[in-house]
Amino acid sequence: MTSSTKLLLLGTLALASACKKVEGAERAPAQPQRPPAPVTTATAVQQDVPVYLDEIGKNVAPEVVNVQAQVAGRITGIHFKDGATVKRGDLLFTIDPRPYRAQLDSAQASLARNQADLELARLEFGRVQKLLETDAISQQDHDSRKSAVAVAVAQVRLAQAAVETAKLNLEYCFLRSPIEGRAGQRLVDLGNVVGPGAPSALLVIQRLDPMYADFTIPENDLGAVQRAIAAGNARTEVRLPDEPDKARSGTLTFLDNAVQDGTGTVKLRATVPNPDWHFWPGRFVKVRLVLGTRKDAVLVPASAAQTSAKGPFVYVVKEDSTAELRLVTVGQRQGDLMAVAEGLKGGERVITTGQLGVTPGGHVRSQP
Repeated sequence: MTSSTKLLLLGTLALASACKKVEGAERAPAQPQRPPAPVTTATAVQQDVPVYLDEIGKNVAPEVVNVQAQVAGRITGIHFKDGATVKRGDLLFTIDPRPYRAQLDSAQASLARNQADLELARLEFGRVQKLLETDAISQQDHDSRKSAVAVAVAQVRLAQAAVETAKLNLEYCFLRSPIEGRAGQRLVDLGNVVGPGAPSALLVIQRLDPMYADFTIPENDLGAVQRAIAAGNARTEVRLPDEPDKARSGTLTFLDNAVQDGTGTVKLRATVPNPDWHFWPGRFVKVRLVLGTRKDAVLVPASAAQTSAKGPFVYVVKEDSTAELRLVTVGQRQGDLMAVAEGLKGGERVITTGQLGVTPGGHVRSQP
């Protein structure tokens, strides 16, 4: 075989191999496209929402009374149970009243004697007045009888004051509730001797309706709160930490007159109706101070908002079922919804779940 024949054979083989590669390339399958990502969506709505401050507060009873003895004596009676509900005027303790009844009897006897002396002094003064007209008695005797009447009047008044004091001391032997509320645990037992100089109270009673909720706000929010109060828009909602859906409306009744040193906060107080004793003194509560209303705010489910290096964003589903990454400015949370201040309009659909499988510009498939 000549060299020219060998070259011709090699060229034919190379051409055949190239044709086979081209045919194989034409028969290769196309790359598969990514299927639409399954997501759930929600429609952004527009409605009026409150503008508020959320703070932690503490319940405080509006009236706390320390029942103390005002006379000395031995406790002879306890007329309530620990933790009982008491009304104004209910008898709580009895201090031995016998010494004070004796004092009252003595004071009344002294009053009767002084009244008798006054009556005698008036009769004698009446006689000397007639004698003075006939010059049968000197002016000095007349003035002496007149002075005796004045002294007797003063003695009667003094005796009357002693009777009133004795009655008051006897009344103090029966300690009654000055308010309506709930009694705590008694701090003295039957038979103990008490007195007005005792260092501790006999009982503490707290009024539970209404209930105060004391809380503080940062001084930076003071201006907004003052404007809301001036406009009459300030109101409060108080709820227990374990009952987020059972808020009770209250009234803002106190704003402190100074910023507290060291903390930079201002103390406020909400008054909440509490007829069922739902709130309890000393318990922590969540207080929402509503400052006003924002009109036509755009709301989306809170799960729609995501965070990236550029800030918060949402995926908006366009009409062709593709997802658009939209940077937004989020506002305050409204329950399960989130207010969007900028970047979104009412009526637009946003993705609420399945964001991890979504790519900007990629197709999505809505599912229940």
